[in-house]
This record gives sequence, C-alpha cells and structure tokens, in this order.
Amino acid sequence: MTNFPENYTPPAIWTWNKDNGGAFASINRPVAGATHDKALPVGKHPLQLYSMATPNGVKVTVMLEELLAAGHAGAEYDAWLIDIRQGGQFGSDFVAINPNSKIPALMDRSGPEPVRLFESGSILLYLAEKFGAFLPTDPARRTEALNWLFWQMGSAPYLGGGFGHFYAYAPLKIEYCIDRFTMETKRQLDVLNRHLADNEYMAGSDYSIADIAIWPWYGGVATGQVYNAAEFLQAHEYTHLLRWADQIGQRPAVQRGRIVNRTFGDDLSQQLHERHDASDFELRTQDKLAAEPAQ
Repeated sequence: MTNFPENYTPPAIWTWNKDNGGAFASINRPVAGATHDKALPVGKHPLQLYSMATPNGVKVTVMLEELLAAGHAGAEYDAWLIDIRQGGQFGSDFVAINPNSKIPALMDRSGPEPVRLFESGSILLYLAEKFGAFLPTDPARRTEALNWLFWQMGSAPYLGGGFGHFYAYAPLKIEYCIDRFTMETKRQLDVLNRHLADNEYMAGSDYSIADIAIWPWYGGVATGQVYNAAEFLQAHEYTHLLRWADQIGQRPAVQRGRIVNRTFGDDLSQQLHERHDASDFELRTQDKLAAEPAQ
C-alpha cells in the first residue's frame, strides 16, 4: 500500500507560508514584480544575455555558440550572470526585460530600438529567424521542428517543476508526488526514444532549435547530469535517446554553451561565470581565475 504523509485538507482560503517551498523558499513568492532596484550591465556586443546555466539558460548559450560556429558574426554576445538562488531575477532592470522573472532574458541592441526577449523558446525562434539558421525553410520540416520545440515547452514543466522538484528539492519526500511525476517523466523519455529510433535529430536529418531546446533537459536527465536521477529512471533503457544525447553533447559549440553562466559543479574548468569574448573559454574559466595571483 502506498504510504501517504499526514492527510491535508485545504483551507477555504490559501495563505502564504514563507517557510514553505524547500530549496527555494527564500526567493519564491506568490506575487510578481521587482523586489529591489538593480541596474543591469551592458557590454559591447549587440546581444546582451542575462542568464544562468540551468537547462533553460543553456538552450540560449548553446544557440549563440552554434550561430558563431556557423559563421554568424552578428551573434556575438555578452553573457551576464543572474544568480537565481540569490533572487537576481527580481531586480528592477531584469523584471523590465522579463516581467515573469525567469532566466534567460535577452536584449537585442542591433537595431534602432532595443528588442527585449524572454522565454527560451521565443528566444530560440527569434535567433533562428534573425540569422536564418537551425530552422528548416521547407514548410513541412520547419513545422516538424516547431512541433518538437513547443513539445519541449509544454512537457518540461512536468520534468522540472514536477519530477525534479519532488525528487531532488522538496523538503519532504512524498511517494505519491514522486511516483506521479516519475511516471510522466518516463513516458516523455519514451516518446523521445521512440521518435529518435527513426530520426537522427528531432526534425529528421536537420539539427535544429528543437534539439537545442530539448537536449539540456532530457539529454541532461538521461545522462545523469540533471537531478542525478539516471539510475532511478533506468535511463539506460532509452538507447536511441542516449545516442542522440551523446551525439549532440560532442558538438564543440554545445560544450562551450553549457558552461557559460555556470556557477556549480566540482570542475572549475567547466564554469565560465561571464562570457564577453570567445577567448574567455581559454582564459576566464574559474580554474584559470582561481590560479591568478592575488592583486
């Protein structure tokens, strides 16, 4: 028989308990808007990214590095760290870009008027259309890529806010919640695995923004890089998904993009807190900075 925690009867009116919320209780709140005044820095490049290397943040840094690798010089960017664990996403200038207070957020200053961008899917689609890259032009193949891009947008909250929260972050391990979202996560992994059995990439033979969107979440979970749950989920069973995840993970632009705005992990060579130039990957990772003599 399933073991449930103490039975809970919802009150007639919900009230906010500031101590509830697990690992993110200190920053979560039931209202929107800025909590403090904070100006955002602006670098020298047309594209200004404000982000952190969560799976959603990695989507955009991988896209930008792929664009640069493909020869699109206009995709040069400054990547500024927004530490969501410290509430940086609630600063006034950040909220002006993204009223939803979620990373990543991007400002395109290449035109006469700056363009604000928020929501990772919107950013990927905007960049693909701006540079004419990583999105097929044939209507049927383009639609297939967008099918999977929007599949990720709708599915990942069950993986992250559902499975990830209750498996990795919730202060109380609730069997019902973990079972519920594990079932859905494994169903989604099976969806991907079945599709990738017959397709090299999500949109067929074309590497696209669909792959760039899906890989940080589902590739990360399947290979144990996200939530450290690969054994729990028996991810080795999803052989086609793992083939795809490994194939994408070997791309040099992906390897660069995944460490931008990264502040966690034991390997300091895999942390580039800010990115302002291609040389930063060689000169400014945390292991290099830690080795510099004190001033």
